[in-house]
Amino acid sequence: MLDTNTASRAQAVLDELGAALEAGDIDRAAALFVSDCHWRDLVSFTWNLRTMEGPDAVAEMLRAQLGHVRPTGWQLDEREAATEEDGIITAWFRFETKAGRGTGLVRLRDGRIWTLLTALQELKGHEEAKGFTRPLGARHGAGKNRPSWRETRETEARELGYARQPHTLIIGGGQGGIALGARLRHLGVPTIIVERNDNPGDSWRKRYKSLCLHDPVWYDHLPYLKFPDTWPVFAPKDKIGDWLEMYTKVMELNYWTRSTCKSARYDEAKGEWTVVIDRDGAEVRLHPKELVLATGMSGKPNMPRFPGMDRFKGDQQHSSQHPGPDAYAGRKVVIVGSNNSAHDIAAALWEHDADVTMVQRSSTHIVKSDSLMEIGLGALYSEEAVAAGVTTEKADLIFASLPYRIMHQWQVPLYDQIRERDKAFYEGLEEAGFKLDFGDDDSGLFMKYLRRGSGYYIDVGASQLIIDGKIKLAHGQVAEITETGVLLDDGTELPADLIVYATGYGSMNGWAADLIGQDVADKVGKCWGLGSGTTKDPGPWEGEQRNMWKPTQQPGLWFHGGNLHQSRHYSLYLALQLKARFEGIETPVHGLQEVHHLR
Repeated sequence: MLDTNTASRAQAVLDELGAALEAGDIDRAAALFVSDCHWRDLVSFTWNLRTMEGPDAVAEMLRAQLGHVRPTGWQLDEREAATEEDGIITAWFRFETKAGRGTGLVRLRDGRIWTLLTALQELKGHEEAKGFTRPLGARHGAGKNRPSWRETRETEARELGYARQPHTLIIGGGQGGIALGARLRHLGVPTIIVERNDNPGDSWRKRYKSLCLHDPVWYDHLPYLKFPDTWPVFAPKDKIGDWLEMYTKVMELNYWTRSTCKSARYDEAKGEWTVVIDRDGAEVRLHPKELVLATGMSGKPNMPRFPGMDRFKGDQQHSSQHPGPDAYAGRKVVIVGSNNSAHDIAAALWEHDADVTMVQRSSTHIVKSDSLMEIGLGALYSEEAVAAGVTTEKADLIFASLPYRIMHQWQVPLYDQIRERDKAFYEGLEEAGFKLDFGDDDSGLFMKYLRRGSGYYIDVGASQLIIDGKIKLAHGQVAEITETGVLLDDGTELPADLIVYATGYGSMNGWAADLIGQDVADKVGKCWGLGSGTTKDPGPWEGEQRNMWKPTQQPGLWFHGGNLHQSRHYSLYLALQLKARFEGIETPVHGLQEVHHLR
């Protein structure tokens, strides 16, 4: 598996690549890649998040970028052993560009490059002050009228947004906004985070009370500050809320609570925004250079418009507005939808003696949480992975090194294992009438999530209630809402005192339409999805998450979101792009996403 010959072969390819690039011989460099190669670049070469597929795309990128990037120093990382398995050599390496330093992961097949990840880690001359270069903190010696740390922070909080303007304004103070804010703080970029809730973490606290993370703790750390070893594997929402509130304080973030963005307009001539904020009842006008919408992976709640909704005599609410089960003991509840929120809410209502019916309108992918942990995530994010030296940062890069075009090749075998392991579980669901799927190509949860962000449930108990008939099932489309319930298209009427619409969320560019204008939303195009041509993810193929964490067609407008893992990992690359613009570093973008007017 491991020998010095493996490392020497990997270094030889890197040496040849480096020599070709330094000589400007693009054809020679492209010839080092196999015909079905994938080069995924995170900012270092493209100032973008971009995957080049095939040698021709590699050559095209190099012709556009090489003169600016000037890469050097392609060296294997001595801390990581090169390995060979099934004819594939995998090796970690480091490199430099004119602007920064990066890390990478290469997979070689038949002596040539099959997959290549290059990821910028820091900007030269603008490194984070951490580790051996961290601030001293204490000011030894004597000096008159020196402000204390607290006085300095109070002055900054008082002046930023008033006496001086932020360079970057982040709309949304959930995990995405907070993670990015922490990165920018440590990079020295003046930043304000705007959050409409009363406190950091309230976006979690205000959700239905049974909500907890379905992802394990090893997958969910934020930048710089990992959860303690005593943290529960699946954290309850209020515990996450408390953590986020604490995090904003210890990271010294300029975090405006009870603040709502009313409008935003971009001045092309000045290259800046005018953003009107209602800050706890007082109007404030900010003029940032960069505006980041960190409003979550999704957009506004998709509240359906079924005929008759205005005549329903009971309560009806979107799942995002559901307060919890306490008021509905002994009542009849219909939940329209069959994904994560629908299951969580249904289980909590059943526990509180409600009569619950779930309306399944289309098939849903189910995976048990323990199977997801042990088979789907365990190799990268688990106690065993940590013990084997797979840090969170290393795991993130390994996952990022799997090109989206072929990621399903790694996922399908894992979900084949899960289906075999949980065969009796899936048979029980099917016997109960639950319609299952594993995605269009049987690649399971991650590909479903990346392609459209919905259509799945990570089972933490609700599925057994369905198998046992304790949560009832109905199938079909909603024809109308009556005074007393839900009428389906097959004529079935479901009586209800409460209707919960677990009908998901729209694209994030819906927030851009509200805050800036539909013209800008149309200019930017769809957010999220790969363009895979699978269900709910129409083409054309983009090869990266549309408009996420990278430049958009609207200058100065960025989108940041996703789960805790994505908020942590991709906040680095977005922060580096923003820092470069703050410092005036040239950032020629390669492969800016085209607009296909998909919403």
